[in-house]
Amino acid sequence: MANSLFRTKKIENILAEGSDDTHGGGGLKRVLTLRDLTFFGIAAIIGAGSFSSLGAAVFDGGPGVAVLFIITAIACGFTALCYSEFASRIPVAGSAYTYAYASFGELFAWIIGWALIMEYSIGNIYVAFSWSDYFTSFMSKVGVHIPNWLSTSYVEAKYAATSGGNPADIDAWNNAPLLGSLRIIFDLPALIINLLITYLVYRGIKESRNFSNIMVMLKLAVVLLVILVGGYLIFSNGLTFNWTPPDDNGVRTVMPNGFGGVMAAVSGVFFAYIGFDAVSVLAEESKNPQRDLPRGMILSLVICTIVYILLSLVLTGAVNYRKFDGVGDPLAFIFEKQNLNVGWMQLFVAVAAVIAMTSVLLVFQMGQPRIWMSMSRDGLLPPAFQKIHKKYKTPSFATIITGLVVGLPILFTDKNFVLDFTSIATLFAFVLVCGGVLFLPAKEKISGRFHLPYINSQFIFPLVVLGGIITAYSLSKTYFSDMFNFDFSGNADYVAGKLSFMDLATPNITLIIFWISALILAVVTMFKKYSLIPMMGLITCMYLLTGMTKNNWAWFIGWLILGLIIYFLYGYKKSRLATGAV
Repeated sequence: MANSLFRTKKIENILAEGSDDTHGGGGLKRVLTLRDLTFFGIAAIIGAGSFSSLGAAVFDGGPGVAVLFIITAIACGFTALCYSEFASRIPVAGSAYTYAYASFGELFAWIIGWALIMEYSIGNIYVAFSWSDYFTSFMSKVGVHIPNWLSTSYVEAKYAATSGGNPADIDAWNNAPLLGSLRIIFDLPALIINLLITYLVYRGIKESRNFSNIMVMLKLAVVLLVILVGGYLIFSNGLTFNWTPPDDNGVRTVMPNGFGGVMAAVSGVFFAYIGFDAVSVLAEESKNPQRDLPRGMILSLVICTIVYILLSLVLTGAVNYRKFDGVGDPLAFIFEKQNLNVGWMQLFVAVAAVIAMTSVLLVFQMGQPRIWMSMSRDGLLPPAFQKIHKKYKTPSFATIITGLVVGLPILFTDKNFVLDFTSIATLFAFVLVCGGVLFLPAKEKISGRFHLPYINSQFIFPLVVLGGIITAYSLSKTYFSDMFNFDFSGNADYVAGKLSFMDLATPNITLIIFWISALILAVVTMFKKYSLIPMMGLITCMYLLTGMTKNNWAWFIGWLILGLIIYFLYGYKKSRLATGAV
C-alpha cells in the first residue's frame, strides 16, 4: 500500500493530458501574454492584504513590519523560482498540486490539492468580506446607506453584541429583523460580488483578462497616489518620529514590540503576498507558458514587494502604530480628520479598495476550478470537475462549485477566522513545492525557457543555518531557553516546590521542530549537495510557519484529516494510476 500512496506521474504523461495543443479542440484557450500574466499576479497580490489585513500587521509589528515584508518577499522569491522551474517543465493547470504529483506522489498531491482549497476558495471568503466593508463605506460616502444587518456576518455581529466591539456590528445585532427567534444577519454585498465574479469566470478567460487588466492599472495608479500624498505629508508635517516609537521601556525603536511582535504579524503579511502562485494555474491558457509563467510570477512579486514596503512605511509614518488596533481600512484611516486630514483621499482609497479586491476575487475564483479540473483528470475527483464548456472553453462545473464553496460559508463564518486558515495552507504548499524541486531530474537547457540555476549548497546551506543560530542568540541570549521555557524563577509556586517543571513548561513546539529540521537538512545537504535556491525557499517558508498559532495548526490538521478521509473513500480507488489508465 505504501508504494501505491506515493506513486508518481511521469512529466510526459502530465503534458499529454494537459492538451498542449495551442488550438486544442476541447481544451482551454491559449490567449494570455506575459503582460496578462504579470497583471493577473498583481491583481491577486495587491488586494485584501494591502487594504485590510495590513492594519492588524502594523499594530502587531510597528514600523518593523517593513522588515517582515522583506523577509516574506525573500521567502516568496525563492518559492517563485521553484514554481518557475516546475512551470517551465510542466506547463499545465494544477499549480502546486500537479507539481507534487510529479515529485512526491499521489498522497502528497492530494494533500496539496486539498490545502489549496484553503488558499483560493476559503481565502476568497476573506476577500469578499473585505470587499463588502469598503463597498459599504464607499456607498455611504455617496449617500447610499446599506443596513448594518445586511453588511456584516452573523458571527461578527453576535460576537460584538456579547463581547463588545464594532458599533455597526452591535447595531446589526440589535436591529436585525427576526424570523421566529433567529436574527436575519448576512453580508449581502459579499454574496452579490461572489455571484458576479463566478459568472464572469464562467463566461471565459478573455473577458476575465480584459476586466482584470483594467482594474490593475486603476488600482496601481491609486495606490501610487496614496504613497506619494502620504509620503509628502509625513515629511512636510515632521512625522518621521513615528518610525521610531517608544517601547514599553521608553526606548525609541522600529520594533517597539520586539522581533516577536513583528513575527506575530506573519499571517497578515503573508496573506498580502498570497496570489503570485495563482499565475501558475493559468498555464494552459498562456501562449508561451515555459517562458512567460516564470517571468510573470517574478515580475508581479517584485513590483508588489516594492509597493508593500512603501505602503507600510507610509502607514507607520503617518500615524502611531498603536492606533491601528481593530482598523480594517488602514489606507483610508491615515487620511481621516484626526490623522492626515485629507478627505478627498478617503474617497479615492475606498474606490481603489473596491477595484483591488474585485480583481483578487477574480484571479482566485479562476484558480480553484483549474486545480479541481486537474485533480479530476487524475481520477481523484468525479469526472464532472473536468468538464469544459463547449462555447466558453472554461471548466464550467468546477467554476459553479467554486462559487458555492465561497458563497455558502459567507453566511456562517467571519473574516478573522479565514485569514490565518488561508495563510497556513499556502505556506504548507510552498514548503512542498520547494522540496519537490529537489527531486526533479536534471534537464537540458532549452533557449527561451526558464532554467533554475544549480548552486551547490553543500557548505553554504549549513553555514546559513549556523548563521541563523548565532544571529538568534546574539539578538536574544534567552532565545533558545525561552523556546523551551526553562526559566520559572518568577513563579512563586514553582520556587516553593508546589509546581513541577512539567506543570509549567509550555515549549514552542513549532520553533523546536523548525530548528531540529534545519539541523537535519544541513547535515543531509552536506552529503546530497542539494541546490541552494530550493533549500533556501524550503527553510524560509518553514520559518514563517513558526509564526502560526496552535489554533491555526489545530484547524489545519483537522482540515487535512477530513481531506484524507475523502481521498481514501474515493480518490485512492478511482485514481487513474490505480486503475491503470495512465
